Amino acid sequence: MTCSACGAENRAGRKFCSNCGSPLARACPSCGAANEPGDRFCGECGSPLDAEAPPPPAAPEAERRLVSVLFGDLVGFTTLSEERDPEEVRELLSHYFETARRVIERYGGTVEKFIGDAVMAVWGTPVAREDDAERAARAGLELVEVVAALGGELGAPELAMRVGVVTGEAAVTVGAEGQGMVAGDLVNTAARVQSVAAPGTVLVGERTRRASEAAISYADAGEHTLKGKSEPVALWRAERVTAFRGGENRAVGLESPFVGREGELRLVKDLFHATSDERRARLVSIVGIAGIGKTRLSWELEKYIDGLLEDVYWHRGRCLAYGEGVAYWALAEMVRMRAGITEQEGPEAAAGKLRDSLGTTFADDEERAWVEQRLAQLLGVAEQESFTRDDLFGAWRLFFERLAEQGPTVLLFEDLQWADPALLDFVDYLLDWSRGHALFVVTLARPELAEKHPAWGGTKRDFTSLTLEPLSDEAMDALLVGLVPGLPDEVRARIRDRAEGVPLYAVETVRMLLDRGLLQPDGDGYVATGDLGSLEVPETLHALIAARLDDLDASERRVIEDAAVLGKTFTRAGLAALTATPEEELEPILATLVRKDLLTVQSDPRSPERGNYGFLQALVQRIAHDTLSRKERKARHLAAARYLEDTWGAEETEIVEVIASHYLDAYRADPGAADADELRTTARDALARAGRRAYSLGAHEQAQRYFEHAADLTDAPALEA
Repeated sequence: MTCSACGAENRAGRKFCSNCGSPLARACPSCGAANEPGDRFCGECGSPLDAEAPPPPAAPEAERRLVSVLFGDLVGFTTLSEERDPEEVRELLSHYFETARRVIERYGGTVEKFIGDAVMAVWGTPVAREDDAERAARAGLELVEVVAALGGELGAPELAMRVGVVTGEAAVTVGAEGQGMVAGDLVNTAARVQSVAAPGTVLVGERTRRASEAAISYADAGEHTLKGKSEPVALWRAERVTAFRGGENRAVGLESPFVGREGELRLVKDLFHATSDERRARLVSIVGIAGIGKTRLSWELEKYIDGLLEDVYWHRGRCLAYGEGVAYWALAEMVRMRAGITEQEGPEAAAGKLRDSLGTTFADDEERAWVEQRLAQLLGVAEQESFTRDDLFGAWRLFFERLAEQGPTVLLFEDLQWADPALLDFVDYLLDWSRGHALFVVTLARPELAEKHPAWGGTKRDFTSLTLEPLSDEAMDALLVGLVPGLPDEVRARIRDRAEGVPLYAVETVRMLLDRGLLQPDGDGYVATGDLGSLEVPETLHALIAARLDDLDASERRVIEDAAVLGKTFTRAGLAALTATPEEELEPILATLVRKDLLTVQSDPRSPERGNYGFLQALVQRIAHDTLSRKERKARHLAAARYLEDTWGAEETEIVEVIASHYLDAYRADPGAADADELRTTARDALARAGRRAYSLGAHEQAQRYFEHAADLTDAPALEA
């Protein structure tokens, strides 16, 4: 082998020249090709040049996979960076990178790379999921929102993000992480789609839209000529998430745009993630008048959490507006939801489902059996036993703690202003004793809660109170334009001014116009079809709902009034029993009331009320009930009580407090009637049973009130507990 430095001949196999010491060119032992000094593998055939050298690394394998690619780019960042110190810009960019990565990963995506201030992410690799396209679109909407919020915090309203999402086949490098995972035209297409999006918007391709439109609302964005594409490409603008994953629980009636509460929703989201990340219990109290948007805010939170990759245990319970509350009803509803127990399931079947559910939550059989006894007492599916309140609270707390050890656990209490004091005590107890668990407790209440319980939540360390104020004129205009794009400006202004910032007022006005045929559906919105110039809009929300009820025909009005006596939710069978009308005759009337957005059908598969009908707004139920004459009110409450006794039984079941309230309302409606004495005795006995039921659950204050009400209805000495 000749040395290229000095020309001396060297024997084969030497690495350095024996004459001058220079590195020698190396011949491949396999093919004879010359290689540069220091090469370990032949540049011609890839064989090792040294016998001891390891084989060359295998080229990474690639495969074709269906993926969704997101490409997002900041708008306005260059101008922002020119006006700020370089170190501040670097910190801002780092914060943006971390925020973008966190959002993408929460939805199950993987950041492939950051290019300047742009981000590229992929769904479908290394793990593919059936809803990857939907998750990518959800992430795009979230990125647009968080960047807008970041611009607001920095005093840079021009800072925005535009996002493109496309779905299709791409070459995916197996096992690769980060840059180089995905290659092909799909990546370039995502970047091109992003480039034609307006700042603050998300554009998606056809395959992405088709795969996600069940849960996300889209608007046609027209066809666009993209660089590298021979034909124009149809694109759609993602507007908002409208349902759970896969389109489950999508609203079937009129749903207004979510406006004016973006800051509150962002805060609640951040508090939820802090609870999850820090494994620390938190309480968020959302307070506002009827119709101000508490339920809508919670619905947006629930849709958001449902779309996350992380498993979250969601529970929702409603406090009933009977008397002064029904002991722990909302808590029992949450346990039923977790165990998959329907509202009217028999005790034996309910107990079996409870046992099966706890078997997946508790590893220790002794601990499971201890908790099961006390949860069965809560649900009224077991013989009443003499447990102390601390004993019951300890078991119920342990149930939620074990869930929180498996994943973040949310407990949403609706209508807390109607809660019995014992339920508030349990929430306090839970937050005190379970503070080291990822328990996120959210309560919705009207301002009356503060009047009844002034100290509520104020002593908790991790307590946040949100008071929802009326929406601004700008937000109300955006809401009405989104609902009714064809509404004349003067009518919109009249509705806005009358609403005084209460979104439900605006929505109910639109529903009234629909009822009267003055509006007709048109695509995703509605257009005016009649003369609205002389429209008289009721001045208050109460009067507006009453006017809608007055527009119903006689059969519809009768059904809505009967339903109001049964409560906010009811079954078709219960309504048939109350009205003595066959279910098949009720069905078309109920369908009409659902279409008119007065009633809804519970479709959440997790809810114990699945399949039940319910009032879309609690205020509608209350107004429909209050319009009944005293005579009608008495007859219907009496019929409701007897129906519930026949269905559930008259003994100390969990429904006994509701039965007692119906008998008491029937008696109070006409205390001078001929059957008043008999009815008073029945109401007294029912109240006594309700007292015993509350006492068995440790709700002693509630039990005392029931016993006092029972004593008021008799000339005999007060009943003993």
